Amino acid sequence: MNAKIKDESIDHLFEAILLLHTVEECYCFFEDICTIHEIQSLAQRLEVAKMLRQHKTYVDIAEKTGASTATISRVNRSLNYGSDGYKMILERLEDKYKEEA
Repeated sequence: MNAKIKDESIDHLFEAILLLHTVEECYCFFEDICTIHEIQSLAQRLEVAKMLRQHKTYVDIAEKTGASTATISRVNRSLNYGSDGYKMILERLEDKYKEEA
């Protein structure tokens, strides 16, 4: 965890997110707290991370997601040298999708 971002207000934000129960609740909350562009950027980064883990090329990722090579590179750096947040959530999503299949 990056101590540079840890503070009480961010703790409150994350606690609020953890209180959401459904995708519909997430839509309501995030539409109020973020711009549509911010939500789309977050979703794009997660999709980029998923595709990088699937060993897709930067060109394929850029074409499918519309992400710039700079964004793809930043996500790749986080996957390789970050706090393993992407890895954790992508593994959980994979498990969830397997259970639903």
